[in-house]
Amino acid sequence: MTLKKYKPTTPGRRQMTMSSFEEITKTKPEKNLTFTLKKNSGRNNLGRITVRHRGGGTRTRYRIVDFNRTDKLDIEGTVSAIEYDPNRTARIMLVQYVDGEKRYHLAPDGMKVGEKICCKEKGKIKDGNRMMVKNIPVGYSMYEVELKEGKGGQLGRSAGAIIKLVSLEGTHAQIQMPSGEIRLTGKTCYATLGTVGNLEHSNIVIGKAGRMRNMGWKPTVRGKAMNPVDHPHGGGEGGTSIGLKYPKTPWGMPALGFKTRRRKFTNNMIVKDRRRK
Repeated sequence: MTLKKYKPTTPGRRQMTMSSFEEITKTKPEKNLTFTLKKNSGRNNLGRITVRHRGGGTRTRYRIVDFNRTDKLDIEGTVSAIEYDPNRTARIMLVQYVDGEKRYHLAPDGMKVGEKICCKEKGKIKDGNRMMVKNIPVGYSMYEVELKEGKGGQLGRSAGAIIKLVSLEGTHAQIQMPSGEIRLTGKTCYATLGTVGNLEHSNIVIGKAGRMRNMGWKPTVRGKAMNPVDHPHGGGEGGTSIGLKYPKTPWGMPALGFKTRRRKFTNNMIVKDRRRK
């Protein structure tokens, strides 16, 4: 994948970059594998805004992506198309199985139309194939890794994500996350070999506010620019500091580095924290 740059015909175009979409082979999705995605603009069932800065955006259809694939165990499939998915950063591939069924899966980097893929307990070491973690070579790259057996891939699903298999010990495997965190997962959990495609996604420059509005994001105002009644950072004459020991959220919670993790019962699965040097 490469990025496309434009001539600076307007200030918004000057720095803007966009994906070339050269790997996309099909523009319209499979109708029976999609449904209309209803948006709520960050509002709850009472109509009150619970998530700020959301709203508008282009209307999209949700692509039903199969993150599990274990119900297609030992059934070979052929990649019939690489498609764009507006609901995620990664590309998706349309796979037709020998039994006639079609499904969407996350497309690994370098995947081409016509290639064969399969989900097996122990299969061929090839990008796009899915197998148990215990049968993957140590040090190999993988994505779409299960945390709980049978639940489907939950880790490593965004563009360019790589999870490395560090070691196999006892009933668990040590895996290294993109953040640097090393954690445990079950040996009998499934993972897909390779790296998630669309590697250049992180280098895209949006360029102008209107493009963010099309993506469903509304303008964001700095807390420092508000009044004291609206934000703890607000008030003061001119460009003053926030006047606090540490930054806060609009509701008074410490921001930037403050731990909000509540699931203490899974802490024993983390071998090395991503913040630890």
